[in-house]
Amino acid sequence: MLISVALGQVLSLLICGIGLTSKYLSEDFHANTPVFQSFLNYILLFLVYTTTLAVRQGEENLLAILRRRWWKYMILGLIDLEANYLVVKAYQYTTLTSIQLLDCFVIPVVILLSWFFLLIRYKAVHFIGIVVCILGMGCMVGADVLVGRHQGAGENKLVGDLLVLGGATLYGISNVWEEYIIRTLSRVEFLGMIGLFGAFFSGIQLAIMEHKELLKVPWDWQIGLLYVGFSACMFGLYSFMPVVIKKTSATSVNLSLLTADLYSLFCGLFLFHYKFSGLYLLSFFTILIGLVLYSSTSTYIAQDPRVYKQFRNPSGPVVDLPTTAQVEPSVTYTSLGQETEEEPHVRVA
Repeated sequence: MLISVALGQVLSLLICGIGLTSKYLSEDFHANTPVFQSFLNYILLFLVYTTTLAVRQGEENLLAILRRRWWKYMILGLIDLEANYLVVKAYQYTTLTSIQLLDCFVIPVVILLSWFFLLIRYKAVHFIGIVVCILGMGCMVGADVLVGRHQGAGENKLVGDLLVLGGATLYGISNVWEEYIIRTLSRVEFLGMIGLFGAFFSGIQLAIMEHKELLKVPWDWQIGLLYVGFSACMFGLYSFMPVVIKKTSATSVNLSLLTADLYSLFCGLFLFHYKFSGLYLLSFFTILIGLVLYSSTSTYIAQDPRVYKQFRNPSGPVVDLPTTAQVEPSVTYTSLGQETEEEPHVRVA
């Protein structure tokens, strides 16, 4: 349980690094290039993971994967790119408070998609943990309002709020799809395909929408260092998140990421001279308590986990379960991975 919580906090710290470098780029150097920043990350993923797939042999080779599943990964790459873009774009229209609150919409999206598509079932303690985490997030937003933290212009809040909701929905779809792939296929395949199609679509979007902004960037060593720092944190986040999702779940990861804003805030107390409030500490520990509650017991699969094989071999034969007796779920997901119970297993070739 503690390992599960700790792994999630590593992801939050990486997001904190992403947020700090983006803040310096946009506010201190007026470099508003969210698509270019995503493009750098996808290029790194392409160089490391897509090339790894290219040199593999057999069914795990890049060309073999593209022949079977290219259109699925193309859709996933586009969803991942636009999720990042919509949330960053929302900062131009709405307030920080709205973004922090509405970004929590990703949690019910992940829960619903996990319920219907991954067939994951939750217990009462999981929902209690989720509610406690969201209460902690609300406490942080309330502290922001009380101390008068900069909330942004909020010139067109409706547009900004819709952008956040759209981005949160796409994040939820991407995270659940990611969990599905890494449980049925492999982390390297997921990252390699995201790198391939993410680089392709972000390159097109960069050329169409952001090439003028990129030309305005006052390039020097400081800006270059910030771009390097951003890319390193983003690459680390993408590389490490599948590991954490496989050991926990997409829902658990998104709950853990609620602390990322608090890490950014604690850094901002020293770097940007933010005002401090005791509510921030209360918020942090409330979220951690919610994470501990959520991770204290396992979720389970509603039926035999052969459903996960459909992505690998969608046209393969379907094997019927024996009808003489009801087969109980034989796999549960805990905070440390898969745990085998004593019910009879059903093996499928």
